[in-house]
Amino acid sequence: MTTLESTHPITRVRRALAVVAHPDDESFGLGAVVDVLTQHGVESAVLCFTKGEASTLRDEREGSLAEIRTEELAAAAKVLRVSHVELLDYPDGGLAAVPLAELSARVRAAIIAVSPSHLLVLDTGGVTGHPDHQRATEAAIDAARAAGLPVLAWGLPTDVAHALNAEFGAAFTGHDPTELGPPLHVDRTRQWEAIRCHRSQSNDNPVLRRRLELLGDREYVHLL
Repeated sequence: MTTLESTHPITRVRRALAVVAHPDDESFGLGAVVDVLTQHGVESAVLCFTKGEASTLRDEREGSLAEIRTEELAAAAKVLRVSHVELLDYPDGGLAAVPLAELSARVRAAIIAVSPSHLLVLDTGGVTGHPDHQRATEAAIDAARAAGLPVLAWGLPTDVAHALNAEFGAAFTGHDPTELGPPLHVDRTRQWEAIRCHRSQSNDNPVLRRRLELLGDREYVHLL
């Protein structure tokens, strides 16, 4: 079991609601963190705004990408031992055009259903630079403010973000490690199993593999 420092903000979580934009965000980004919570007896739920139908990645399976990614999310959530998943049907790539109040209301409804102690999100700026990621986090923060709940953000240190941007021409955003606080030391075994469930998005994804290689056994979660 991953050992947690008693001062780390994740030790205060009693039930987590992860708010994400796409199927696979819960695994590719938050998977190791969700696994740490589960190891310590903390339930996690996921609210996902889109079915990821606009992705340029897919595999050889027949059927719509939305259907494939819906099935992948269900399989990955089972691996991560997520207690509840709500998958909405907002347009992939179009969350920024949806009124913030509408998205925030969906998060508030999930808060009522799940009764979390904390929300878990991708860091402000979306980490990857994807507008959907940014909007999902904005909606979560707005809803958490109304509900009086703390928000924990998963982020990257600047050295990892800069390396990925230099190698792949990506748009990752990072923080000085002193701003992120102490790292979580994680075992990625279960995260990798969940990642493999998202076959359409992980089979040809060198950026993901390189990010996890650069992070090693570290993840960073800080209180917004």
